[in-house]
Amino acid sequence: MALQAKRGFMPTDERDFGEKSLPKLRKAAEEVYYLLCRGYPVTNTTRFIGNHYQLSERQRLALARTIAPTDSIISRKNREVSDIRGETIYIDGFNVIIGLEIAFSDSMLFKCMDGTIRDLAGIHGTYRLIPQTDFAIQALLQTLDELQIQKAVIYLDKPVSNSGRLKQRIYEFAESISFELDVQIENPVDALLKTKPMIATSDAIILDKCNSWFNLVKYIINTKIGNFNYVDIISY
Repeated sequence: MALQAKRGFMPTDERDFGEKSLPKLRKAAEEVYYLLCRGYPVTNTTRFIGNHYQLSERQRLALARTIAPTDSIISRKNREVSDIRGETIYIDGFNVIIGLEIAFSDSMLFKCMDGTIRDLAGIHGTYRLIPQTDFAIQALLQTLDELQIQKAVIYLDKPVSNSGRLKQRIYEFAESISFELDVQIENPVDALLKTKPMIATSDAIILDKCNSWFNLVKYIINTKIGNFNYVDIISY
């Protein structure tokens, strides 16, 4: 594993999301939110607003991932649970682990309107383990133990490279856990998660379809890392 890996980092991020850029981004976020609440599609909206404010592709992606219409926010929050003791939880493995890798890399994570924490990392079928992967796995398993769940099913996307290595690594850290663990490599993971009674993901499309969900990445960051310096472009 690479020694200097920093998941989710791009050299342009300091420029795109630094203090000088935030006022413009927050103004753009207001306008994206206004249009989304009136039924405009997210892709067209972020393109239109992004063109108006001459935003970079990363800035437009940040708007798309952090902003949601009021109806979606209310629906997601109504199905969020805070206590998963004794439950079986189905976990979007790459979504959760990459979010935690980014947190342990002290890289860039965003506060979102629905209360989730999201990143801008895109694996696009390519993934490799980095030093922070071990920290992410340990924090995940330790937290699930502390939450006193009955069982965790972690789904890893079959088309993504090194999903088998990640599965093996998860089991290597699972010797002392008190809950039942099942790591499965599946395709498509999104469709499976939408059918499960209790899930963990920050994927907005899945959250709009699921029965109930636990905000796992945010919970782990709050309890295992503490005061993380999130990028906040929605404070208006």
